[in-house]
Amino acid sequence: MVRRRPLVLKILVIVLMLALLVSGCQKTVTPPVETAQPSESKLINPVGPLVLPVAGIENGAVKGPVTVKVSYWKSNDEAIGLIAGNQTDFAILPVTMAANLYANQKDLLMVGVHEWKVFYLLARQGAQFTDWSSLKGKSLYMPVGKGQTVDVLSRLGLIKAGLTPDQDVKFVYAPPQEVVSLFQAGKIDYAALPEPYVTLAMKDNVGSIVLDYQEYWGKVAGVEPRVPIAGLFVKKDYAVKNPQVVKEVAQLLADATNWCNSNPDAAIEQAKATLPLPPAVIKASLQRTEFKYIPAAQCREEVKKYLETIQQLDPSAIKQLPDQGFYGE
Repeated sequence: MVRRRPLVLKILVIVLMLALLVSGCQKTVTPPVETAQPSESKLINPVGPLVLPVAGIENGAVKGPVTVKVSYWKSNDEAIGLIAGNQTDFAILPVTMAANLYANQKDLLMVGVHEWKVFYLLARQGAQFTDWSSLKGKSLYMPVGKGQTVDVLSRLGLIKAGLTPDQDVKFVYAPPQEVVSLFQAGKIDYAALPEPYVTLAMKDNVGSIVLDYQEYWGKVAGVEPRVPIAGLFVKKDYAVKNPQVVKEVAQLLADATNWCNSNPDAAIEQAKATLPLPPAVIKASLQRTEFKYIPAAQCREEVKKYLETIQQLDPSAIKQLPDQGFYGE
């Protein structure tokens, strides 16, 4: 009689060892670790008309997957300090300011532009203005400081008129409320202001609008009568780590901008603590203001032309044109 038990036992042992080996290999497989998406992002926003597009975020009327905490900056130096000190993830900035910051550190990414129309040149009653040459020998008052949109466009206008800024025309910078007070008191003849300060300055018919900066730019550049004034920017390292959050915050700002346009009274009510101006003045100013969120990919060429034109006529305003890394998709 043939004895087969040892052979069967050997086969069973081999099968068992293979089973244990396979089982051991499966246990060593570690599933990929997913990085948790931030539940809250920080956004800094300038005090002024751009308080209105974020009003819906502040009062909770507009929500998204990510909570956005908004805080406000009052000066360029304050904004730069917050960005450099990693105190924020996102920032609403003038395009020219962001381009110059990018030239220094290359750590900003343009996500979109949402402010296109807000600046006007005012003349006191009795002050004559026919074109830029009318300002020769005069002083031009404006808010913030050198290198900002209205400053850059004013210098552009003077240069094209054959005048030398700071020599033929004196530039004076002061907070917008101070410029309005001086204009109302009849102490200055010319002021370049954003809305709603334009409407406030013209109260009681003490002056009038003599130039629309957006229309002027459109004629000079051969583009639509609008200016890529300010938009949404993100710290580049934050964008690399959190691409989905960037998309969600961009959509949130787009939705909030649309909400502001559709609900001006509610936006003004929310903004009054940060922008303490009469509601009637703010509402009237919206007739000369354009908020419209346009993603960077869709307005890139318009922004490029704006920056290139400025640099050609005033290299000190845009010291170095940003490369492709400045523009988000």
